[in-house]
Amino acid sequence: MAPSKSRDADCCSVNFLKYVLQIFNVVFLMAGGAVLGVGVWTLATRHWQLALLSTASYAVAAGALVAAGALALLGAPLGCVGVWREHRCLLLLFTFVLLLIFLLEAMAGVLSYVYQEQVYRELETSLNSTFLGAYRADPRRSAAIDLVQHQFRCCGAMRFEDWQYSEWRRSEAAGLNLVPDSCCKTVSQGCGRSSHPSNIHYSGCIYRLSEEIEGQLIVLGAVGLGICVLQVFGMVFSCCLYIKLKDVVDW
Repeated sequence: MAPSKSRDADCCSVNFLKYVLQIFNVVFLMAGGAVLGVGVWTLATRHWQLALLSTASYAVAAGALVAAGALALLGAPLGCVGVWREHRCLLLLFTFVLLLIFLLEAMAGVLSYVYQEQVYRELETSLNSTFLGAYRADPRRSAAIDLVQHQFRCCGAMRFEDWQYSEWRRSEAAGLNLVPDSCCKTVSQGCGRSSHPSNIHYSGCIYRLSEEIEGQLIVLGAVGLGICVLQVFGMVFSCCLYIKLKDVVDW
């Protein structure tokens, strides 16, 4: 039978590991709050962009960060209790929580960077059909289109002339308008009746929209991949304390 070891045996004592893990838990809690905040902020303020995308990769990446942040806020107290009470089962559970958070953040980071390279091609394929077919037919997408055109000072997916081929333009809802009122430089009721460059924006929305989404994906990727490294240190120290407590006795 192997002899029991003291708390200060070997290179890392139990007290040292407990001290390091408690510091880690404080940093872990703050990082979890930051990850949760970035994910919630993205979903709350960029929901209109999600309505114009044909795939869910953007939403999945943001949702993974929300899940990781929520788990971190729950896992940090669990880790504190496990360390404080030197409870090996709680430490093991804490390690698995860290592993799950690591996987979620890594997934969000990798997905963000991979999707960033595909955003423009996706919009190039689907955005024009969304503009032409969904405007005024789909309230959620219609609101998103109006917001995009007004906020980015653009008109149409690729160019303002696209609107003449839209379902909306052929319907009675268009009235005398050549383009939606949200294309106008100064938005007012019926201002879309004139397509003169002094009245409406001529550039298509795909360019600014893709730049905006790509920029946000860089943020999601940096947060996901940057903070997931933190979980690796937590797992290492937690496993070390778990193993150390197996053979340690108080003297």
